[in-house]
Amino acid sequence: MSVPRFRRRGVGVVSALLLAVCGPLTASAAAQPQVASGTSGESGGSGTSVRPAATSPGKHSVITWGASADRQGEGPADRSYRLIVRTSVGGTNMRIRLSNAFGEHPVTFASAYAGLQKQGAELVHGSNRQLSFGGAASVTVPAGETVLSDPLPGKLADQSNLVISLYVTGAQGPTTGHGMAMQTNYATAGDHAAEEGAANWTDPMGSWYWLDAVDVETSAAVGSVVTLGDSITDGWASTTDQNRRWPDYLSRRLQAASGLTVKGVANEGISGNKVLADGAGQAALNRLQRDVLSQPGVRTVFLFEGINDIKAHTGVTVEDMIAGYRQIIDRAHAAGKCVVGATVMPFKGWSEYDAASEAVRQGVNDWIRNSGALDAVTDFDRITRNPYDPQLILPFFDGGDHLHPNDKGMQAMADAVDLGSLTSC
Repeated sequence: MSVPRFRRRGVGVVSALLLAVCGPLTASAAAQPQVASGTSGESGGSGTSVRPAATSPGKHSVITWGASADRQGEGPADRSYRLIVRTSVGGTNMRIRLSNAFGEHPVTFASAYAGLQKQGAELVHGSNRQLSFGGAASVTVPAGETVLSDPLPGKLADQSNLVISLYVTGAQGPTTGHGMAMQTNYATAGDHAAEEGAANWTDPMGSWYWLDAVDVETSAAVGSVVTLGDSITDGWASTTDQNRRWPDYLSRRLQAASGLTVKGVANEGISGNKVLADGAGQAALNRLQRDVLSQPGVRTVFLFEGINDIKAHTGVTVEDMIAGYRQIIDRAHAAGKCVVGATVMPFKGWSEYDAASEAVRQGVNDWIRNSGALDAVTDFDRITRNPYDPQLILPFFDGGDHLHPNDKGMQAMADAVDLGSLTSC
């Protein structure tokens, strides 16, 4: 259940854009490579090195997919990556954002293509189109920077399995990516990005590399919600390759609903992530600008994070958590975004559970429900807890470890969100 707090700006209402893939998805590419340049923001890099393209009157760019960047292992050179992502809102003039935020050396993307998945690593025939960067077929991204592709003409439907294929050369040292994709992606040695067949894509993998956002151009009245969270938002214990994370269920609800202006959903969850301290990814406070506020067309931040701070036994108090939440809320509000918050779910039975951490969780949830600091509240705790023992997750929703919900739990969480609250401030 979401409880709206009508306290910020009003937003107009338009009907959903339902766009099918049609027409050529093409972009010209010059022979010479583009060298990206830009400035870094918060730690880990957040510079965007290609100026956003001008949009048509009454249109703007809106994020349709996202995954939080983090430091990954060493990446080999001369390798291709086939990355499968699920769009939320549909639109035209698609762009991708490639990130070298955690790299220590420049990385060259010798070619990049966008197509549609048929099955596995195989693409729909005729759908694979080359992307360009400042008119060039390739781009070199300095350490700590990101780059936007040029817009790709044509329409991209909502709820599409978009496939981005990258041929990466010159990679050395740590790579940038998202460790837990809950999606089978593919890699292979050499340059195979332009191929639509699956024969050469012999190495399945469970992560996304380099790609951290996709946006489309749509009506200026349409926006997106970014879910800022941890492993529960990232989809731990949901079914791989089925898009059953709770933000996926939320995306399907938004696409099916009429009369709403928030249509896009970007999942910026990182497994193990904390609000206050770096560890599994940068802390939410430290990645807020890059993962959330820098994304185009964001109207609402959905803040659901804190269990990893609470259960870590580091002495974090209710007051510490409130101070962290307030910083996120204030920064998002200063950027003109709504902030919807969710209560922290039960975790009795998890190995780190004890009475002290439970007391902090209860205090945090009391503040989330009653402080009035958030524009709206979704009570995930109430939705998922066992009525006979409220410190336990309901067995029907338990993914097996007493912390992470299964597919049914994920759907229940998404169903609990008042869609109107996403546009209510």
